[in-house]
Amino acid sequence: MKMRGVSVDHATIQRWVYKFTPLLESEMKKRKGRVGTSWRLDETYIKVKGIWCYLYRAVDKSGHTVDFLLTRKRLRISAQSFLIKAISNNSGQE
Repeated sequence: MKMRGVSVDHATIQRWVYKFTPLLESEMKKRKGRVGTSWRLDETYIKVKGIWCYLYRAVDKSGHTVDFLLTRKRLRISAQSFLIKAISNNSGQE
């Protein structure tokens, strides 16, 4: 936005994220291909823009990403809620 000469406050961008993330997620879910009934959950520690983060990925047996979660801290509740979401989003797809 700055490159185009538009000044936007970080709070405005935060509001956009809260407003448009559910819409983007629902559109992406419509366009996402079908996944197999068998998949696994991977957890790894990666560096993103100089900050170490935990990456949780649900991958089907063909190697396609079912869903992912990127967090700064390794919290059991985050991994558990991600797993529940991945299971509920993919139940009965095949």
